Amino acid sequence: MSLSEAFSPEAWAVLSGPLRLTSMDLRDTQRSVRARALLDGQVCAQVLEQLGPVIGSPTSAITASLLAKRFSFLATGACLYAMSACDKGLLLSLDNVVVEYAHDDGLWTSSMPLADDNLYGYRAGEREAWREAIVRSLFAGLLAPLWEVFHQVSGVSRRILWDNTAVRVYSLYEKRMAKLEDPQVRQRAEADFHWLMHEADPALFGLSYNPLAHFRRDPTLLPDGKSIRFRRTCCFYYQASNPVEYCAACPLLRPKKLNALRST
Repeated sequence: MSLSEAFSPEAWAVLSGPLRLTSMDLRDTQRSVRARALLDGQVCAQVLEQLGPVIGSPTSAITASLLAKRFSFLATGACLYAMSACDKGLLLSLDNVVVEYAHDDGLWTSSMPLADDNLYGYRAGEREAWREAIVRSLFAGLLAPLWEVFHQVSGVSRRILWDNTAVRVYSLYEKRMAKLEDPQVRQRAEADFHWLMHEADPALFGLSYNPLAHFRRDPTLLPDGKSIRFRRTCCFYYQASNPVEYCAACPLLRPKKLNALRST
């Protein structure tokens, strides 16, 4: 059974559309590399060197940050949406994932190809263990080793890489999955997000702390009455944009005098 057949048409429209999930045979062969291959420092350095001029990045550290930000969106989006919105398991791992770095006309066009498109379910009463296995594979198994080699090769801060990851997860649950129509599905997603934020063991992330909880900031109330949850670190997007642009939640835009709203 193909990925498209394994999900409902509505779910697949999201996964294959904005979340860019696809199969291995549709990968961009010219602008992609097996995730495990990136653990080789020379391979990683070559990818960053090739990508830097394409995205207008002046340093390998900035290139690594922006590639990590994009890959975090693809990996966490496909995996966690399938888990929480569809109750289906995609095991993302170093051997199952291809890292695409396609970027055209100023925009990322990369997708999330999977070599193994099997879905993993669970028996009655075993969802918590199933959820832990999926999250461990995604974060500790895939992202943690990639971020470590990105740090070693480019010098980019580990904090920036994990903040890049955290903000993608926040957005996925608070914006995309908060709009799920089925109240039971939405409740399941809310429960998964609460667990990820407050109960997931740091070992599931391959760290001594839970990065989703660590990088969470309360929203900031702005003079116009709007509120923004500013990041804790800067991803350096502004240094690779021309003309200069800032992410909406860039900490460099955070007012010095502000009122923090308590998170609900």
